[in-house]
Amino acid sequence: MPRGDGKLSHDLLPGEKGPQDACGVFGVWAPGEDVAKLTYYGLYALQHRGQESAGIATSNGHQILVYKDMGLVSQVFDERSLSTLRGHMAVGHCRYSTTGGSTWENAQPTLGGHETGTVALAHNGNLVNSAELRELVESYGEEIPGDDGRIRRITDGELRRGNTSDTALVTALLAHDEDSSLEEAAMALLPKLQGAFCFVFMNEDTLYAARDPQGLRPLVIGRLERGWVVASETAALDIVGASFVREIEPGELVAIDEDGLRTRQFAQPRRKGCVFEYVYLARPDTTINGRTVHEARVEMGRALAREHPVEADLVIPTPESGTPAAIGYAQESGVPFGQGLVKNAYVGRTFIQPSQTIRQLGIRLKLNPLKHVIKGKRLIVVDDSIVRGNTQRALVRMLREAGAAEVHVRISSPPIKWPCFFGIDFATRAELIATGLGVEEIRTSLGADSLGYISEEGMIAATEQPEHELCTACFSGTYPMELPSEDRLGKSLLELEFTPTEEAVRRP
Repeated sequence: MPRGDGKLSHDLLPGEKGPQDACGVFGVWAPGEDVAKLTYYGLYALQHRGQESAGIATSNGHQILVYKDMGLVSQVFDERSLSTLRGHMAVGHCRYSTTGGSTWENAQPTLGGHETGTVALAHNGNLVNSAELRELVESYGEEIPGDDGRIRRITDGELRRGNTSDTALVTALLAHDEDSSLEEAAMALLPKLQGAFCFVFMNEDTLYAARDPQGLRPLVIGRLERGWVVASETAALDIVGASFVREIEPGELVAIDEDGLRTRQFAQPRRKGCVFEYVYLARPDTTINGRTVHEARVEMGRALAREHPVEADLVIPTPESGTPAAIGYAQESGVPFGQGLVKNAYVGRTFIQPSQTIRQLGIRLKLNPLKHVIKGKRLIVVDDSIVRGNTQRALVRMLREAGAAEVHVRISSPPIKWPCFFGIDFATRAELIATGLGVEEIRTSLGADSLGYISEEGMIAATEQPEHELCTACFSGTYPMELPSEDRLGKSLLELEFTPTEEAVRRP
């Protein structure tokens, strides 16, 4: 049950909206193991990918149980709740909302099914043909009169309970045909989905995982002594003691049951991995397509130093995301690396709304300068990205107040000029500071002495991935697939199209 309806706040300045993370998914098939606790720790390792809600579903071969709530993994689960989730396999999810609001109804895993079987599903990514899928679901659904007299159609399960996410649509479609097995339903449905998706789902006896044909988000397989693990990142495999086997290929469906692991290809791979996973999203101790994220970020810092050198006394990161690039910048430039800012490790999501007085403290809730380190120094401040610019503007001001002689800002990604429709919730294009301003104008807005962004070529080279196998849409505006019209896109699309009536929500 939900614990309350408190709103979650971000660890950013009031009014600032940074690049919000994609979700994290985890699945395990391991008879004889405590799969709920393995999933809990796997989600703990993926917490950076989503902090709004968390959930775990388990199966004992006869029944699927789901426990989910708003909040961090450590807030949602305790020993008591985990002890009720028994079985030989599990799927888990930590969420940042990219389709549908941040509500308990939209928490995952989603649950659906019929008399012959149940499906629990967790999703990382964002579909771009949700409107089309909504219409397909409605064509299968029952007619419900709305408050305005219009006839609306909904289906059983999550949609009836007010879930307005693309994940609920997929769950409903997988569970629609009682005459098809879940595997066959997946093979029929997956080619119809457009956008980014990494699914981990299960019925009572089989664990499944699927990745979109572009491979926009990472998904990997690991081996336990007595089972298998699927996770968004290799760091989650490390946490639970699983050995890395391989990435799930783009366009691949994997099934794991008592007979082992089998695989089917539902679409031809057209690899377009998200470059922003290397820049910011993934943990630095994760490996994506053979490249360690930490090393990619250090190399981005080296490239940044070559492209934008400046005379200075100290290189400092904006912790923690700017640290690897700052190390690389210091190594390449010869300017000493230092810790000029201290981050409060416990500032994150909170149910406590700050008062106006506290809001005015702004970035100091998150970062505080080491005055004796930076006073009188010419600083190079390295960060991973600039979205609106509010945080960097406040940071520059704070460093100057602490006595910095000069503040030179260096960014380890190119200017963000385009929205992402594949699982990263940037500000709208109108809100992105780089949309309407050039680099010199942005520098003036921030109040910095100089500003340098890494080139797109330098960023791509640091990933050691072929350029044609990366999605750089948020920087270049070149999307890896054709997008629908603007009126059929957006985080709140499904909420605008359909809001279930109170009667519909209450019906069994």
